[in-house]
Amino acid sequence: MKFEPITIKDIAKALNLSKSTVSRALRDSYEISVETKKIVVEYAKSVNYRPNPIALNLKERRSHTIGIVVSEIANSFFSQIINGIESIAKENDYNVIITQTLESYEREVEVIHNLAQSVDGLLISLSSETKDTAHIRLLHERGMPIVFFDRIVESIEAHKVISDDYKGAYDATAHLLENGYKKIAFIGNTPNLSIIKHRKEGYLAALQKADVKPKESYIKYCEHGGMYYEEVEQIINQLFKLKDRPDAILSCSDKITTSCFRYFNAKNINLPEDIALIGFSNLDLTGFMRPSLSIIKQQAFEIGSKAAQLLIKQIESKRPVYEYSKIVLEPELFIRDSTQKRKNAQ
Repeated sequence: MKFEPITIKDIAKALNLSKSTVSRALRDSYEISVETKKIVVEYAKSVNYRPNPIALNLKERRSHTIGIVVSEIANSFFSQIINGIESIAKENDYNVIITQTLESYEREVEVIHNLAQSVDGLLISLSSETKDTAHIRLLHERGMPIVFFDRIVESIEAHKVISDDYKGAYDATAHLLENGYKKIAFIGNTPNLSIIKHRKEGYLAALQKADVKPKESYIKYCEHGGMYYEEVEQIINQLFKLKDRPDAILSCSDKITTSCFRYFNAKNINLPEDIALIGFSNLDLTGFMRPSLSIIKQQAFEIGSKAAQLLIKQIESKRPVYEYSKIVLEPELFIRDSTQKRKNAQ
C-alpha cells in the first residue's frame, strides 16, 4: 500500500468544514473561533498531520533549505563542520541537504547544479580537483547566496570562514625544528587549494626562520587529497627512496595523516625514532593511537556554525549583500608522542 499523508482536505472532510477554515484554524487565525480551532488542532494531532513543506515553500518562493558541499562526509573534519551547520540551521528552522564531491571536479559541478534548483543558499568547500570555478561564479553573479568554508575561492567576493592555515603549518613545523628535526617533508592535497597554498607558506616560513633550506624533493602533493591510501603509500615510498630521506613529515589533511600512520604501522616503522609525524587532523582517536599522534586541530564545529550564520543572514537580508566577511579561526596544536624530541638533538 502506498503511503498517503494526511492533508488539509482530509481534515476538512472528516470535520465537515471547508479547507479554508481548517487552514486558518491551523494558522491560529483570529477569523476562526477558539472552539473551532481547538477541534481542528486536536483532530490534526490525532491523525499525525504535518504541513506540506513544499506547498508552503511554493507560497513563499523559498525552500528554507540550505545546501552543503564537502569533499567527503566520512571525513571527521567535515562531519564536525556539518554538525556546526546543522545546529544553526535547526535554530533558524532551515533544513539541510548534504552532498559530497569525493574530490571530483565533475561531481562538484553536478551536485552544485542540482542543489541550486532547490535551496536558498549554498555552503561550499571545494574538491581537490577543482581549478575552474566558473560553475560557482555563474550562480554567485545570478544572486545565489554562497558562503565558502575551509577550501575557498579567493577570487570570488563572498563570505568566507577558514582556519589560520599558515599559522597551523608554521607552528607545527617550528615544533619539529625545536625538537631536532631538520629534514621535514610536506605532504599536501593538490597545490591549487587555498588551504594547501597557505599551509605550504607557513611551512616554508618556519624553515626560513630556522635557516633550514627547503628541498623540493621533500614537497609532495596528493592529486586526490589522500582519499586513496595507495597515493599516500606511493609518496612515502618516494620519500624513503631519497638518498637523504626525511626525518619528519608534516601532513596537511585528515586522510593523509591517518594514511601515513597506517603506512608506518604496516611497515613496522617506529614513531618518532625512525621518523616523526605531525598532521592536520580532527579525528578524536589520535590521542589514543600508539604512539599518540601530534596534530593541528581546527575549530571545525565553529567553522560550520559561523558559515551557517553568515549564509542565513544573507538569505534573509531584505537588500542585496555587497559587503562580505572573512572569518579566520585559530587552530590548536596538540603535542604528543609522535614528535618527541630527538635523542641526538642539540
